[in-house]
Amino acid sequence: MAQNQAYDRIRANLDRVEMRILRACARAQRDRDEVTLVAVTKTRTLGEVIAAHGSSLRHFGENRVEDLEAKLPHLRQSLGQDLPLWHMIGHIQSRKAARVVAAADLIHSVDSMRLARRLDRFAQEAERVVPVLLQCNVSGEVAKYGFDAATPLAIDALEAELADLESLTHLDVRGIMTMAPIVTDPEDARPVFVRLREVRDRLRDALPFSDWQDLSMGMTDDFEVAIEEGATLVRIGRAIFGPRNE
Repeated sequence: MAQNQAYDRIRANLDRVEMRILRACARAQRDRDEVTLVAVTKTRTLGEVIAAHGSSLRHFGENRVEDLEAKLPHLRQSLGQDLPLWHMIGHIQSRKAARVVAAADLIHSVDSMRLARRLDRFAQEAERVVPVLLQCNVSGEVAKYGFDAATPLAIDALEAELADLESLTHLDVRGIMTMAPIVTDPEDARPVFVRLREVRDRLRDALPFSDWQDLSMGMTDDFEVAIEEGATLVRIGRAIFGPRNE
C-alpha cells in the first residue's frame, strides 16, 4: 500500500513537472528532447527511488557517493538490467574519486584540475571513459565550489587552465554545470544562467576538443528559467518527491 501511495504521489508530481518543462521549452522554442530531467534522490528512500523509476524516470542524481553506493545493490536486485543512469551532482572529495568513478554514469561536479586528473587516473585503471561536466562558479559566491568564472579575467585564466583537459583521455568532457544562488524570484537567477551559457560558448570556441554541449543548471525553484536560457540537464528533487526526508 505504501509503495502504491508513493508511486501515485510521485507520478502526479512528475506530471506537473513535465508540463512545466514543456511550457518552458515552448517559450524558448526548444524541443522537449533537448532537456534531461535528473531526479535528485538526496535523503530519498529506496522505495521512493523505485517508485520514481516506475514512473518512467531513468536519470537520478546523488550528492554523496556513500548514498549512491548504498542504493545500487538493492536497485540491481529490484530492477535487474533496467537500471537508471546515475549522476554524481555533489562535491567530490579527492580521496573518494575512485569510488565515484566506479559508481557514477555521469559526473557533474568536477571543480578543479586536480580532481579531473585523479578521476582520469582511476577511469584509466577501470578501463572506461567517464562523462563529466565542469562545475563553474559564475556568481562569485565564496561558499560555492567550482572553477572561478565570475569575471572576464577569471574566464581568461579558466580557458588557459582547461586546455590541459585534452590530455586526460579517459574523461569525456561534455559541458559545464553551476549552482545558482538561492533566490525568492526565479528571475533573479536568470543572469547566472546567461553567464554560464556565455562561458560554455566561449569554451566551445577556444577548446574544440569537446563540443561542450551540456549545460547542467536549474533546480526545483528555477528550472524553467534555466531551460529558457539553454539548460540541457535540470536537477529536480522537491518538485518530484516533496519535502526532503531529513
